[in-house]
Amino acid sequence: MTMSPEPQAVAERELCGLVNGLAQQIAVHVRERAVTLGLTAAQATALREMTGPMTMRELAERMSCEPSNATFIVDKLEKQGLIERRAHPTDRRAKQLVLTPEGTTLRDRLLELLVQDSPLAALDAEQQRTLQHLLEQAIVRS
Repeated sequence: MTMSPEPQAVAERELCGLVNGLAQQIAVHVRERAVTLGLTAAQATALREMTGPMTMRELAERMSCEPSNATFIVDKLEKQGLIERRAHPTDRRAKQLVLTPEGTTLRDRLLELLVQDSPLAALDAEQQRTLQHLLEQAIVRS
């Protein structure tokens, strides 16, 4: 006699719903904070991910988007004086993205806003690390 896959399917559906709900809450949170700084959510995401000089491809990977989408966003940030394109130090075919002093200041302010009332704020540091570990395990298995 085989067991029905129904209980596992229900549990997976519920878990997927929770993950999706959290992702939606985070997206709304980022969008609300971005607007207060005169940014789009995509621009805020790009600034958040700019932890140092990087190529467009690296930024696109961090943003989980295509390089052409990242280029469009970076073009806007460059026009605002927040990001510069510079020659890559080791690859003459590539450009490196670097925050300007104004970009660094705005990024710092953005990071402050993003941690305020974050959807993840209900979890303590250990719970956040556990959630991160579990999500990394689930993603690697995919």
